[in-house]
Amino acid sequence: MSSEHFDVLVVGAGLSGIGAGFHLQTKCPTHSYAILEGRKDIGGTWDLFRYPGIRSDSDMYTLGYAFRPWKGSKAIADGASILSYIRDTARVFGIDRKIRFEHRVTEASWSSADALWTVTAEKGPSRERVTFTCNFLFGCVGYYRYSAGYTPAFPGVERFSGRVVHPQSWTPDVDYAGKRVVVIGSGATAITLVPELAKTAAHVTMLQRSPTYVVSHPDEDPFANWARKHFSAKTTYSATRWKNVLLGLVFFQLSRRRPEYVKRRVLEGVRAELGPDYDVERHFTPSYRPWDQRVCLVPNGDLFAAIREGRASVVTDTISTFTESGIELASGEELDADLVVTATGLELEVCGGIAVSVDGRPVDFSKTIAYKGMMYSDVPNLASCFGYTNASWTLKCDLTCAYACRLLNRMRRHGYRQCTPRAREPLPRTPYIDFSSGYIRRSIQRFPSQGTRAPWRLYQNYALDMLSLRFGRLDDGVMDFAR
Repeated sequence: MSSEHFDVLVVGAGLSGIGAGFHLQTKCPTHSYAILEGRKDIGGTWDLFRYPGIRSDSDMYTLGYAFRPWKGSKAIADGASILSYIRDTARVFGIDRKIRFEHRVTEASWSSADALWTVTAEKGPSRERVTFTCNFLFGCVGYYRYSAGYTPAFPGVERFSGRVVHPQSWTPDVDYAGKRVVVIGSGATAITLVPELAKTAAHVTMLQRSPTYVVSHPDEDPFANWARKHFSAKTTYSATRWKNVLLGLVFFQLSRRRPEYVKRRVLEGVRAELGPDYDVERHFTPSYRPWDQRVCLVPNGDLFAAIREGRASVVTDTISTFTESGIELASGEELDADLVVTATGLELEVCGGIAVSVDGRPVDFSKTIAYKGMMYSDVPNLASCFGYTNASWTLKCDLTCAYACRLLNRMRRHGYRQCTPRAREPLPRTPYIDFSSGYIRRSIQRFPSQGTRAPWRLYQNYALDMLSLRFGRLDDGVMDFAR
């Protein structure tokens, strides 16, 4: 079986993969690269998810690329606009010509003797096995399984006469107009779906085990709209980006240091939206502190409007069993339904589920330690894009791509063929992601650990990461360079 060789192989043509392509061809112009994409088109998450109302829950001035200003009027953009932005970016910079579609990577094997990765992919509908070699492997595949989301084993679901669908598997034939809909879940997906479905459904019920922090925010940025009239698109974008980065950092740090104050202010906002008679304590007051799980954004208060107008409601309870006509709750209440949407989360996986080995030994990522949130201890020439949990995904991915390019250029200048993070002494370990969300707790044991100090600690702080990844030393006593 013949192999094509590239200096760098990028896995994934979503938001971070297209960003990686731009960085490689501008900062490492002498390096050849290709992007392997398992799907038929560009977009990743934004091509996969098709459920009604799909949108960003981060503002586009930070979710957008640093190198290409977002020019849309809405800061909280719909999925179709984000997908168009990613595809236009790939086309404008010629990155789309580097993509091999329907190439699903299944294995990656490193040989220290050859200083090469051998990458195996399944090509097209026939799943023909093809191989590539590369000097550096760059994973831009996100952190969840694309084939299916997470759905619990609900008792009695087989008796239900209506349809049950997970948002990750939404298809155009899912009919909800004039129907009684129950959305199970309280995270960002559920909070996006409910107001959109409520526009045409007979009624939508959001059924949750426990509440989530929900904050209403305008879908347009007044500062950006003002600045756009007086300054260039680039200046407006940069200024708005930094304004939103700093506001996000302040909100996160305030949530950590004064959680009760932040909690009180968030709940005051909910009460202002829903009125004094609504049971905010039961339906919108979580048991955890703000940012122990992700805070959900409601653009223009659309969820609250749907509740006020009686088009949607929230029920906080647990499921006893599905029935033929709906769901029976532990309290004894019954919810009638024609359609049930299980917005119950994602199935997480490391490196897209690729079977990775080093010199014939399979890599168990749960036994590795994350280096700068992008590489893995004792795994050579492999980096992954993994965004922030408390801010826009792209902010961290942009820094990761720039750092990877710095590494590649240093290796070429000095004739190095291998770079490997080494934990030279025992390190205290903590979980890779410090979140209490169910989808994290279910899967965190598969992920690498992090340490308690740099460069093994994830700060979830854009300013600190910028100092480390953009300006920090590459030869830091941890990264082992070899010829």
